[in-house]
Amino acid sequence: MAQSVKLSDETMALIRREAELQSRSVAGQITHWVKLGRAIEQSGAYDNARIVAALEGRLDTIELSQEEEAAWLDAFTETMGQPSESEKAFFAKRRSLGRGVGLDAGGNLVHAAAPTTP
Repeated sequence: MAQSVKLSDETMALIRREAELQSRSVAGQITHWVKLGRAIEQSGAYDNARIVAALEGRLDTIELSQEEEAAWLDAFTETMGQPSESEKAFFAKRRSLGRGVGLDAGGNLVHAAAPTTP
């Protein structure tokens, strides 16, 4: 049975480009990469448990193989790009108080609009 999956625009652009280069359909390219990923994870050169340990801070990244480090970096970058619930709450509180909520492209502190009282 076919399933729908949401992928980012960036990921889809990468899939489409690679599918065209390899003369595959988009679905064929995704299937190919899934099979490759599974094979790599099941190989002796790649241990997903070690990557999870590194992401959790229980293993130093210098102990990862080159393949594991690449997977760790992808996962780390993805995780760091998504704010946690506590971070969302922290910045929501700062916004409600009219305090700084981030940096602009020039590195300057950005303040939320001051709260208004009726």
